[in-house]
Amino acid sequence: MTQSNKKENDGKTLYLYAKNQLTPFFLFFSFAASFFANTGTAMAVLPNYGFRRLNSLLGFQKYRTTSPSFYCCASLSVEKKSKDEELQPSISTSNRSTPKTKPSSFFPKKNQTLELVCESLGFKGKGVCKVEETGFVVMCDRALPGERFIGRVTRKKGSYAEVQKLKTITPHNDLVEAPCEYASACGGCKTQNLSYEAQVRAKEQQVHELVIHVGNFSANDPQFANVMKPIVPCDIQFNYRNKMEFSFGTLKWLPVEELHERQGGVNDYALGLHAPGFFDKVLNVQKCLLQSEAANTVLAVVQDCWRDPELGLSPYCVHKHVGFLKHLMLRTGSDAKTGSPELMVNFVTSSYKPELLQPLVDKISSISEVVSIINNVNTSVGNTSVGEAEYILYGKSSISEVLRGITFQISANSFFQTNTYQAEVLYRLIEECAGLRGDGSEVVLDLFCGTGTIGLTLAKKVKHVYGYEMVPQSISDARRNAENNGISNATFIRGDLNKISDNFGDQFPRPDIVISDPNRPGMHLKLIKYLLKLRAPRLIYVSCNPATCARDLDYLCHGLEEKNIKGCYKLKSLQPVDMFPHTPHIECVCLLELE
Repeated sequence: MTQSNKKENDGKTLYLYAKNQLTPFFLFFSFAASFFANTGTAMAVLPNYGFRRLNSLLGFQKYRTTSPSFYCCASLSVEKKSKDEELQPSISTSNRSTPKTKPSSFFPKKNQTLELVCESLGFKGKGVCKVEETGFVVMCDRALPGERFIGRVTRKKGSYAEVQKLKTITPHNDLVEAPCEYASACGGCKTQNLSYEAQVRAKEQQVHELVIHVGNFSANDPQFANVMKPIVPCDIQFNYRNKMEFSFGTLKWLPVEELHERQGGVNDYALGLHAPGFFDKVLNVQKCLLQSEAANTVLAVVQDCWRDPELGLSPYCVHKHVGFLKHLMLRTGSDAKTGSPELMVNFVTSSYKPELLQPLVDKISSISEVVSIINNVNTSVGNTSVGEAEYILYGKSSISEVLRGITFQISANSFFQTNTYQAEVLYRLIEECAGLRGDGSEVVLDLFCGTGTIGLTLAKKVKHVYGYEMVPQSISDARRNAENNGISNATFIRGDLNKISDNFGDQFPRPDIVISDPNRPGMHLKLIKYLLKLRAPRLIYVSCNPATCARDLDYLCHGLEEKNIKGCYKLKSLQPVDMFPHTPHIECVCLLELE
């Protein structure tokens, strides 16, 4: 994925695709049909499981499917911990010898407690479960396959419900001990206590189900097994992130049992990651196992001194909109000549007061890996880490990284693949899909090109690369990266690919290969229509969201009848890649060829 901040900023809306695991839902649908038929109740009360659409809040295009399924969107929420007596399930108990009581209603009620077994992981890592007596589907955060637990219904959406796990009865399959002390509270890597082998199995299965049920590809097709490739695991499961963003906060998150220890004032200040479901509470983090050791050294130094009253530093309060420190962003690269680590430290503040940061700068700059300290000033009340102005407090304005023989300069706000090690694997797969002839004759169109990482790694083997990206800083970085690497056959153009005009394409010849690497919402229907009209012989779709990827593959291959759009591509291969171990994120590389 190569668009600025697209992996880090998902917003507050969580899109759940329960069709990744349809088995329990088929049971629900079957039971519901029988139930209403026997009672004489009008079938109109059933949700429409046929042809459904969702207009998403983040600009998703309309989805379609011919399979029984549902789409739903729900805001993230965290309920207060229930009292001890609430841990007893209302419709089934942990004593298996006790006869089960049928639920009083077919649809579970809010705050009802249920005994559930997690069957699989769905999109965003939610556990997919079902009510035993009815087959009704429920989704539970932090529930893992095979786990039997008691959950309380927190949200009911008609065709599904969300539950909060209250108590584990039987642990999940493939249980391991999570090495991170914050694993149970932090939302960053929820599956640390699931063996890595089980994690990649679940991700591969999720992609498989989405391609079938959203993409409308048939598992009975003899070629389907050849199209679906096994997932590529990541050999490095910790210390793989080259970028981490921590938040300063006035209210430290505490577990329920420790709330009485809250002292107020500076003792409530925190630097770390937002607790899941809270925009105003920050889980104080001393060390993150996903980032580099050098970055953890910097984090420890900052944590050790930033609360000192003599420094006069204050965290930004999201309620009162006062305070100075907003974010601490740490980026790790490597020197192009020596390969030694290079670290950029970026303080995001509400105003420009370098004298307040100077004591921290003095301490951090003594760390040998630190070569750049930046101050981004963001005066808005929003939570973004991108500043309106940028100042260099120490060292240089960027750090470098080498990827497939190309040296990239990475500035504070430019996008770069977050897992450098696995990006090497990802880009190798993209090049294999490109099937270059070797004579340097191909023209490549690189859509959502970001800082040009994909296109530049191919440029020396093709005739010309044309890259499109909306973010101005990314285009500037792409042009600079091309110049620094002596690449003259790459042209980078700023343009919004969600708002392409009729004259889009006039600036480049018909490409032999199109590479599209959109952000999570996938491609706009206008762009899909353009690609179907363009009819490039080979199209490589790189996706960080297998659900929208499956939808777009459906449009490109099968068309969209109600829009009078005819597909013209054949899916030749789909390769899942695990870029982010211990998280629900999945990358896919798809090869399509013109039929």
